[in-house]
Amino acid sequence: MSLTHLASIVKLLDRYVIRNFLQVYLYCIVGFVSIWLIFDISDNISTFIDSHLSLTRIVHYYLSQLPQILVILLPVSLLLALLFCLGRMSRANEIVSMLTAGVSVPRVLLPLILIGLLTVAGSAALNYALAPHADLARRAITGGEQRARRESQIDGQIFRNRTDDRTWFIQTFRRGQNVFNNIQVLQQDEHDNIVTNYLAGRALFRPETKTWELENVKVVNYDRAGNITHEELHPSLVIKDWSETPFRLSSANVRAESLSVTELRDYLRYNSDFPQTILAPFKTHLQYRLALPWTCFVVVLMAAPLGIGFSRRGVLSSVAASIILVFSMNFLTHLFLALGEGARIPSWAAAWTPNMMFAVIGLYLLYLRSTNRDGLGFNLIRLRRRVSR
Repeated sequence: MSLTHLASIVKLLDRYVIRNFLQVYLYCIVGFVSIWLIFDISDNISTFIDSHLSLTRIVHYYLSQLPQILVILLPVSLLLALLFCLGRMSRANEIVSMLTAGVSVPRVLLPLILIGLLTVAGSAALNYALAPHADLARRAITGGEQRARRESQIDGQIFRNRTDDRTWFIQTFRRGQNVFNNIQVLQQDEHDNIVTNYLAGRALFRPETKTWELENVKVVNYDRAGNITHEELHPSLVIKDWSETPFRLSSANVRAESLSVTELRDYLRYNSDFPQTILAPFKTHLQYRLALPWTCFVVVLMAAPLGIGFSRRGVLSSVAASIILVFSMNFLTHLFLALGEGARIPSWAAAWTPNMMFAVIGLYLLYLRSTNRDGLGFNLIRLRRRVSR
């Protein structure tokens, strides 16, 4: 057989494998999303009616929730589609025919691995900002305007800028806005002595120039003993050298799991002087945002070799083994995430260790299948026989 003929056969096999897999993969995604949609509508239909939400607002609600749901469902859909597609091809002896034609197991699985990498890219795009903001969008849409306004308002905020030795006391402001009411800013020296005290009825942040404008402000200067040395009243005062931003001032009220990758990086950069116990959840979730999409690729590495079986019993045991492995990975992912949030292990280890562990297992299973050795599925059969005896 010539190399040209073999290459044409391989391309034909790639198209056949991709067509069979994508059909099942899309069915799984649409099926899971439909099931979620039915259950969610059943749970929230009374809320929609009581809140008098229009059809457009309801559609907006589900579009805002879809990225988060897809990030969760894509690995499960990959798992089931791989097991079903490869299992069906194995039962029909199509895998054996491909191997007989001189195509290796890794080469048969190559198009599926590439689809897994494309799924990683899609999941990473969804998990960058859209999925983390889904919970905030849900509360904003279903909670009503009054509740959303109430939850967005922050009262009695205290912020300590340890880098620039400044302490802020803010009476009220709204998250996501640049206006702050009734503020007091204490500028201190390296010994925590108050140098200047700013008392303003209103403060406005100008993002285009990164300056603060204080209205109806009183500026009081102190000496080292705490005595007042000078007082000034200004209807408006522009300050250019303050590093604080509205996001930084409201950062004490945010949760790590609801922040996007950009917001997590900003939080860690602006609040690098915070204690490590406070920063640990944000460091861990930043790494987790980057590691979570690669779960799809790890699932492909584990499920693809296990989905290939040369007997009916071998296929069933491989399916059971792959499901056990995926659920074990999910358990360890949440366990390591909790350890990272508690600052018990480094953030990178909390986010990436489960993926690395099960990627090694997947590569080992791929090696066993490519060398036609007994894998985890066959060992499960033997273990079951021993237990039954």
